[in-house]
Amino acid sequence: MAPQVRRTAFPKVLIERDTDSEQSSSDDDEEEEEQENENEEKTEEFNDTKKKGKSPITISLKKVCKVCKKTGHEAGFKGATYIDCPMKPCFLCKMPGHTTMTCPHRVATEHGVVPAPHVNTQNPVEFVFERQLKPRITPIKPAYVIPDQVDCAVIRYHSRRVTCLEFHPTNNHILLSGDKKGQLGIWDFAKVHEKTVYGNIHSCILNNMRFSPSNDGMIYAASSDGTVSCTDLETGISSTLMNLNPDGWQGPGSWRMLYGMDINLERGVVLVADNFGFLYLVDSRSNSQTGKAIMIHKKGSKVVGLHCNPFQPDLLLSCGNDHFARLWDMRRLEAGSVLANLEHRRVVNSAYFSPFSGTKILTTSQDNRLRIWDSIFRDLDSPSREIVHSHDFNRHLTPFRAEWDPKDPSESLAVIGRYISENYNGTALHPIDFIDINTGQLVAEVMDPNITTITPVNKLHPRDDILASGSSRSLFIWRPKEKFDVAEQSDTRKIIIFGGDEKKRGKRSKDDYDDDSDDDKFNVKGKNVKVKKPVKQMTHRKAKR
Repeated sequence: MAPQVRRTAFPKVLIERDTDSEQSSSDDDEEEEEQENENEEKTEEFNDTKKKGKSPITISLKKVCKVCKKTGHEAGFKGATYIDCPMKPCFLCKMPGHTTMTCPHRVATEHGVVPAPHVNTQNPVEFVFERQLKPRITPIKPAYVIPDQVDCAVIRYHSRRVTCLEFHPTNNHILLSGDKKGQLGIWDFAKVHEKTVYGNIHSCILNNMRFSPSNDGMIYAASSDGTVSCTDLETGISSTLMNLNPDGWQGPGSWRMLYGMDINLERGVVLVADNFGFLYLVDSRSNSQTGKAIMIHKKGSKVVGLHCNPFQPDLLLSCGNDHFARLWDMRRLEAGSVLANLEHRRVVNSAYFSPFSGTKILTTSQDNRLRIWDSIFRDLDSPSREIVHSHDFNRHLTPFRAEWDPKDPSESLAVIGRYISENYNGTALHPIDFIDINTGQLVAEVMDPNITTITPVNKLHPRDDILASGSSRSLFIWRPKEKFDVAEQSDTRKIIIFGGDEKKRGKRSKDDYDDDSDDDKFNVKGKNVKVKKPVKQMTHRKAKR
């Protein structure tokens, strides 16, 4: 049997316009002429038609690349699988010469990463670092405890995608969440089924939340509607501390949106930053703005992240769309007084100080890189390490942010969601990655076969071995499998589904296809929503060993 050869030429379909004076002669051609004469006659007919001013319609069935827009091949995301474009560099590491499937960084995250070197005290600054700050870090790295199994979840908890998460500072079972619609959710995951959502606080994206340092029942929130709010979690009563758009919508050129947010405990001020590069200070005691706005990033660029040093709150770290993370001293905070500029190739999604010593810096950039600076007292012109990781997202997702594990005294564990899917037993899943930032190694990749959506928002509990994650409109609580087996005497885990009656009404939520769309069930405008009974409850029993 002769081997089959794949056709290299792409077929074309030629559709001629109908004319009254001409008749089809295809039957005569098939009976009397050979293939070559038939082609010649078709060419003559084509020329005659063209002379009469009626050009034929040609339909090309060529494949068109979505990435480079050229014909002959296909590339881009096909479902959950990414197909490389041969004309473009690798999607993961952004380097030419190979594809994403064969990228060495995909096989081993530590590829090309130089481990953290041992520090020798050779100058007074490093001596201070070794004597005063280094003792706060445990010399022996403890064993990592990874929450790797879903304990409980609420499906379609929010009406739009989740944008931020925050654990309660004193109550270990309370999780706060914000969404793209500006709603604030309060979930007691110990009771699972109870739900409280306040929908009258902000009119659009809730970007950041911070608890009041003096009252754990109050939460500060910054939104893209240009306001900073202070909300009582018990009553849902909210007050506006600052409004950058008092005259309402005047066009995109003047509309100010607030993104980055943090609280300086020593000074008692709330710091917020907008989409024009400015920083604002709000006095948490008088609930009013103090001082003038200060430009801390390039004019017209978003400042998406702010973080005060946990050891020295006067040190402020900011990051934005101008491809920089910047270090500031709040004691002389003014335009141009930056202490250090940490340059990146693309937009910086987040920048955080290390939780125990405050001497390390971890940033997440849109160029699929995690960057680590081992000490703020040394040269900050270049990072100590760069770790390639897939988090280059599209506009329908909340930006990925790598965050430290607040319980890890070695300051080496970070958590971040993954953008590119992986094949797990025939299912395309987007795992949550735990990475050792000292070596670049992938410590664990957490996934559940029931979570097929991307999980960009992740938050580790400051006291318990718990991971909270927001995927689309749903919230998930992860616990370590070993502790989960011991703690759950009933051998069950609860998954609550809100808004499950859509199919009964014959409607399908548009959010099943677009994470950026509304849900019919929770279309709240200026009202508080408190749901105490779930629409549907599912109890999954684990397989007994």
